[in-house]
Amino acid sequence: MLGLNKDEIKILKALNTPKKIQNFLNKLPINFEEKGDTCFSPRLVLRNNKAHCMEGAVFAAACLRVNGGKPLIVDLLATKKDDDHVICVFKKNGLWGAIGKTNHAVLRYREPIYRNIRELVMSFFHEYFDNKGRKNLRSFSAPFDLSRLDHLNWMTSEEGIWFIHDYLDKAKHFPILNRRQIAGLRRADDVEIIAGKIIEWKRGGKKVKK
Repeated sequence: MLGLNKDEIKILKALNTPKKIQNFLNKLPINFEEKGDTCFSPRLVLRNNKAHCMEGAVFAAACLRVNGGKPLIVDLLATKKDDDHVICVFKKNGLWGAIGKTNHAVLRYREPIYRNIRELVMSFFHEYFDNKGRKNLRSFSAPFDLSRLDHLNWMTSEEGIWFIHDYLDKAKHFPILNRRQIAGLRRADDVEIIAGKIIEWKRGGKKVKK
């Protein structure tokens, strides 16, 4: 199936709901890219047993695809002071939800309760701030169906999936704020900033003790 081997299919087939996919991603160590930038395909995520946000989103999309769903991802674009974020989105009973990989307490799973993609994206806005409290989310892409890239073997590429990264960079993004709104933004409180520093994984693949 789409170049996957039997072992890979077995793992992905078992992850047959968004909840199961998110739980699996949470158990994967975060990819700190210690040896340089990576863009792992789902096959390489399984082989290396780690993922960062984009790798996790594409892995989630692969799970949905193998189980008969659409492999959709959305790019969340931040200011230059912060990192972008990629999520896998899915629809249930006509409403949108999201699966996400992150090392922090927010920007994670979203229940399928949102009427459209913009509404879903806006659920990330208030927690999308840097260590100075600046709220940095600015725009988002339309859902991109990764099945359009089946000919590039996005699930099994041994060289990585930089072509997905490049596509998202060039994709049209829809702004969520105008200049007046940006100028009027209030920074996150100190307590929010402290809470935002909570992480799940340490470097070296060790989970933070509760």
